[in-house]
Amino acid sequence: MDIMDHEDFLTLKLSLTPGHDREGKRKRTRTPSSAHEVPEEGKVFALLQTRETMLKTDHKKRSNGGEGLHLIHSLLVAAASVNENHAASALENLAELYRSVSLRGDSVQRVAAYFADALLAHLLTRKSPFYDAIMKGPSPEEEFLAFTSLYKVSPFYQFAHFTANQAIIEAFEREGSRALHVLDFDVSYGFQWPSLMQSLSENATATNKISLKLTAFGRNMEEIQETESRLVSFAKGFPNLIFEFHGLVRGSKNAKVRTRKNETIAINLVFHLTSLKTLSKISETLSYVYSLNPSIVVLVEHEGKCSSNKFLSRFIESLHQFAAMFDSLDDCLPLESGERLSIERDHLGREIRSAINYDRDDGESCPRFEKMETWNGRMERRGFVGVEQSCRAVMQAKLLLKIRSHCCPVKYDGENGGFRVFERENGKAISLGWQDRILITASSWCSGV
Repeated sequence: MDIMDHEDFLTLKLSLTPGHDREGKRKRTRTPSSAHEVPEEGKVFALLQTRETMLKTDHKKRSNGGEGLHLIHSLLVAAASVNENHAASALENLAELYRSVSLRGDSVQRVAAYFADALLAHLLTRKSPFYDAIMKGPSPEEEFLAFTSLYKVSPFYQFAHFTANQAIIEAFEREGSRALHVLDFDVSYGFQWPSLMQSLSENATATNKISLKLTAFGRNMEEIQETESRLVSFAKGFPNLIFEFHGLVRGSKNAKVRTRKNETIAINLVFHLTSLKTLSKISETLSYVYSLNPSIVVLVEHEGKCSSNKFLSRFIESLHQFAAMFDSLDDCLPLESGERLSIERDHLGREIRSAINYDRDDGESCPRFEKMETWNGRMERRGFVGVEQSCRAVMQAKLLLKIRSHCCPVKYDGENGGFRVFERENGKAISLGWQDRILITASSWCSGV
């Protein structure tokens, strides 16, 4: 689906009533950064009190189409004010938003609440005593719990992992070796790999074991060690599988990858390239991957169209993407679910703040919501050739949606389904969408040598 300009916000797919006229275009002149308007602390404090009231309100009323459109309109007006550094106008618009949104309302109210927080943080300077209060993230335990909950109830991450694993398994089977070496450039909690272990063990015996080595890059050594412990414990359930884990901190000067002869090398780039801050870093990573001469490279990325150096463009594209995610959770969990609150507050909310304020924090990066064609071009320029997705991968993805869909009927080819699977690029890519919005796309590549 083509991404619309910010004037076309009225057609956002947020379960709202369509058919409204588009707002007329108006040129805006952005205030130079040197003339940044600093918001008055008294007004910010009053706004935070309004926000605190919102956080404590157990509001579960669903908005109608008109109310939802008004919330989106208010968000975009507030974003324009923040973009132009008009602090007084932005604070006024945000106050109106906080009086109308709810973390326990429908998907429009909920996503608007988190985007209001992101806008408020963007309005403030890093030196503001209120900035850290808005940007404060969950504890590692809360973040892990939220991710785990989302993994269990939504097909989002499972689609990415199962599709990638299927491509790895098929490449391994084609080569006929007994040793598989996977390089995971962003191992996170390691949830992707138990299903791969299980699949490998089905083709192994006590006298003909399969070796799986996982070279895993992570954010820090503590997270890597926890992931290693989790995976090593799981691997013990498969005595016919020889499992080896080698953890490396991303960006470490001592991070050396060791490969062996006669092993199938698979590269896992699931949501990794979007974490790189510059195009040159992406190019360097792909060049390094190519130098390893892998049998298979699996690429899964968020899909969209966003210019990360333009605030309004980034804001609108992020709103599109996360609105679909929030809306899709209605298909997974009931409105009153505390589990959903955890997912949105401690996982999606954190990602929203990062997307809107990536340039304020050296530790965060801006999600690159880019078109599949853009990623394909980067892969092809580095010498990679696309691999067709198998029928098994497509059927597996559709079966996953059937299992994970609760409240809305799954219609692969219908107009009103919830989650949907799309085959693209003449079978060389497979996408997961919510209604008509593409969320993520998976593709497989091999060296064109």
